[in-house]
Amino acid sequence: MPEKSEYVEPIEPSAAVAEANRKVAEATGIADEKGGKDFADASRFLIAPPDVPVVVSRHDPEKVVWDFTAYEFLDPETRAEMPSVNGSLHRQGELTAIAGLFQVTSCREYRVYQVRGYDLSNMTIVEYDQGLVVIDPLACYETAQAALKLFRDKTELTKEMRPVTGLVYTHCHVDHFGGARGIFHELGDPETPGVPVVAPDGFLEHAISENVYAGPAMARRAQYMYAAQLNKGPQGQVGSGLGLTVSTGEVTLIPPTTYIGGPEHQPVGEGDWQASYVIPWRPELYQLKLGSVQLVFQLTPGTEAPAEMNIYFPDARTLCIAENATHTMHNILSLRGAQVRDAHSWSKYLTEAIQTFGKDTDVLFASHHWPKWSEESGESGESGERQGEPSNQRILEFLGKQRDMYGYLNDQALRMINAGFTGSEIAEQLRTLPAGLNDQWYDQGYYGSMSHNLKAVYQRYMGWYDGNPAHLWQLPPTKAGAGYVEAMGGAEAVVDRAQRAYDTDTSDGFRWAAELLDRVIFAAAAEGGSPLPEPQVTRAKQLQAKVLTQLGYGSENGTWRNAYLTGAQEVVNGPQPLITSQSSADLIRSTTLEQYFSALARSVDGPKAAEQHTAPIALDWVFTDAATGAETGEKCTTTLRNGVLVFVPGGDRFVTTPQATIRLSRRALDGLAETPGYKKNFNQAVRDKKITLEGAHAQEATDAVFGTLTLPDPKFPIVTP
Repeated sequence: MPEKSEYVEPIEPSAAVAEANRKVAEATGIADEKGGKDFADASRFLIAPPDVPVVVSRHDPEKVVWDFTAYEFLDPETRAEMPSVNGSLHRQGELTAIAGLFQVTSCREYRVYQVRGYDLSNMTIVEYDQGLVVIDPLACYETAQAALKLFRDKTELTKEMRPVTGLVYTHCHVDHFGGARGIFHELGDPETPGVPVVAPDGFLEHAISENVYAGPAMARRAQYMYAAQLNKGPQGQVGSGLGLTVSTGEVTLIPPTTYIGGPEHQPVGEGDWQASYVIPWRPELYQLKLGSVQLVFQLTPGTEAPAEMNIYFPDARTLCIAENATHTMHNILSLRGAQVRDAHSWSKYLTEAIQTFGKDTDVLFASHHWPKWSEESGESGESGERQGEPSNQRILEFLGKQRDMYGYLNDQALRMINAGFTGSEIAEQLRTLPAGLNDQWYDQGYYGSMSHNLKAVYQRYMGWYDGNPAHLWQLPPTKAGAGYVEAMGGAEAVVDRAQRAYDTDTSDGFRWAAELLDRVIFAAAAEGGSPLPEPQVTRAKQLQAKVLTQLGYGSENGTWRNAYLTGAQEVVNGPQPLITSQSSADLIRSTTLEQYFSALARSVDGPKAAEQHTAPIALDWVFTDAATGAETGEKCTTTLRNGVLVFVPGGDRFVTTPQATIRLSRRALDGLAETPGYKKNFNQAVRDKKITLEGAHAQEATDAVFGTLTLPDPKFPIVTP
């Protein structure tokens, strides 16, 4: 760890940032006093708060994976006394910190509970006379285990009285499946729990592609987005908008047994629709009964996740909207990295949900945040549609304005794209939503933002290139930095200019200072450039820490604040150790052979492989039963050629004599990737007789292929070269 500089210690907010945050805090307090219902809703039907201060790792009791005490500073009474925190973000943090076991609703057949504040996401538990159906088991084993324990302790419903009889994943993001095995800790961690595991069609494919293919890069960038490693407090992490932060325990996965929308589970035809489903028939609706719990599903692919579904509970007139509508503007493109989402489809599927379930929904809950309930009158005080019965105007308004928000982002970005504006220009011109949307807490940019969402829409439709040929072949940051620094009179002159920009105490001044200092910091590593004076590089990093801190303090967006404050720490201290991971042994074991070898191909050093191995190297893989050693009939061929590892299922018909034939079980194959060092692991498995090699030069061939595989750097630098 580098020596501390004077800027490693907490930095005070500038006068302008402090005043702006104070005004926002004052406005939020006034708004809540005038009748805001968020705090009442977030605390409604609380059965019990957390009964432990922390959740610890199951492998290392000294490691805390979730800390309930860390956010005790988030108190409405102190909101205006924290000049380093945007008051609106502080308010969102207060709400997401309300934790415990809550009852959401009930009907004759079952009761619906949520455990909230135990992770970034919520865990929903549907309890009926014969068991429990768990929906979205949080992000890691330990928090899921703790959440279920809280439920059992406070309801006194033991595993014998109410065993877990079903597991449902609403979508393919890790914070909604990573705790799956923790649910079955009480049964002794069976490899296959023997209960239905339900997910939308495409779930496993997308869970693998997101968490395995680009998992190392996403995990590193997630450090910036969620800042789980930062100190919690007024000058540190105060939440992420969608929740507090991500847990840091063991990620697990139990593969689905039932896919809604898969070949064996198709939409219900009009003639088979039953009155007990409550809502009128519409095309593309699915049904499934888990025990006494009747469920109706609406698939929403390409919205918040590539594979996602809403779930309707007809007996309780309750809708689980998954993560398609939450108490924040969501991301069209996540800052941790992901495929760009389709804001138009998102808006379209919310319209479909409103039309399908809107008239028959009295309770709405999601996989994050707190529910909404019908009231005797709408939020405006007007009577509902049904005289003398509860109105769901609050729910319809919430869904409608979430829908309108995503539609607005998509349509207005496209309007300006077609007028010739680039993504950054669009983001500068469209700073706020229309008044009808912008005056809703749940449309504020606590997680997504107007700025990066509009740029994401641009990216989805137009790609990275803005059409200006001057931007077609730009220099990389180090070379460009060196050129800019030289052109502006040297490092000292650039840092001086950045200091003057910082001293303006304006957001534009901070933004310009950050750009200038970034040039100096990256110029220091330019090859063949003039060496920069070390004192000026150090000065640039120290000032950049201050600049990024002020930008973080002023951010209403939780993930922006986290990114800025993490960057401020790392620009001085360097990259910090990774404390979260999106990969796991379960994810590896859940891959198809094609997915497995596709992931392996992405670690081949292509230039090195092409230079060292000009002739193709073919390996035949023959799979055997782990217990008996008999061939299972599953085969494939991988060929290293031209720097690419080519996979052919069933065997490559053009490879008559492979350089090696590898006989192994699928379990042995998975074991090769579960710890770093594929070549070392492979050779050890050969020595342990878990793998059999055939061919005169088999060992030489496998060493050659696996010798081209690289290990990703889990803490690659981001704000420094």
